[in-house]
Amino acid sequence: MTQTRRRFLAAGAAGLVSTAFARTQGMLIHLSCGAIGVKASTPEAIELAAKYGFDAIDADGKYLAGLSRGEMAELLDSMLFKKVTWAMAGLPLEFRKDDAAFAESMKSFPDFAAGLKRAGVTRCTTWISPNSGSLTYLENFKQHGRRLRDAASVLQDQGIRLGLEYVGPKTLWSAQRYPFVHTMAEMKELIGEIGRPNVGFVLDSWHWYTSGETRKDLLTLRGSQVVSVDLNDAPVGVPVDQQVDSKRELPAATGVIDAWNFLGGLREIGFDGPVRAEPFNEAVRKMAPGDAVKAAKSAIDKAFAQIS
Repeated sequence: MTQTRRRFLAAGAAGLVSTAFARTQGMLIHLSCGAIGVKASTPEAIELAAKYGFDAIDADGKYLAGLSRGEMAELLDSMLFKKVTWAMAGLPLEFRKDDAAFAESMKSFPDFAAGLKRAGVTRCTTWISPNSGSLTYLENFKQHGRRLRDAASVLQDQGIRLGLEYVGPKTLWSAQRYPFVHTMAEMKELIGEIGRPNVGFVLDSWHWYTSGETRKDLLTLRGSQVVSVDLNDAPVGVPVDQQVDSKRELPAATGVIDAWNFLGGLREIGFDGPVRAEPFNEAVRKMAPGDAVKAAKSAIDKAFAQIS
């Protein structure tokens, strides 16, 4: 085993956490293969990120948990050599289902979180459903507060932040009997209810736009309150209240979403985390893997050029 690998194992992948990776306007450009319809293993994602100029990739918690010490060392060694770091892992908990399902998913969660720490992953994220067919806003608010507090506590023990994404389209929050959190202001309240210092925002320009928010809203946050960012655009000719979540565009494709104010606001508050494209776009999903990755990088670069 090389000295480099011994250092990774001894320091818990501190090399990936502490290395000063190249950044664009202070932020990490994140390749999320699944978000653009590309099927890739973690090693394949590392290669794609390095080839097309991305700084970070998704962390597959289940994959990482299954690696031996030697395999983990090999993986982290490769990432450091290629100058690719982790963006975040997805939260695997069943917090949207009944108590039994949530409790069952919590049983293995401490081991999951420990595996993330072993790999040097410092962020874990999820989205909040903006409606319920059975729970009133207050009932849902209290349930989310309890369950996500438990999740955040486990992650906090491992030095991992939890990012929560509100979902903005009216076509979603009005789709069931009881609307739930779907704005930045409401998410602030939910984070306050959770009451753990490692909980913050996943900000998506799509949800920022569909919630009717502006740069002024972004400036109410500190950069340290934002865990990760999604960058998208919207189709032209569709009123904001009729936008459909599954029909988006790549960043800066149409100009419907104000990338200049969104990214400029993030830069102004000092956000320094990962930024990815998440277009849910059928045309992108039909591309060859390399073409889709290249298109995502070009779109992100085009958006960032607005604030250069």
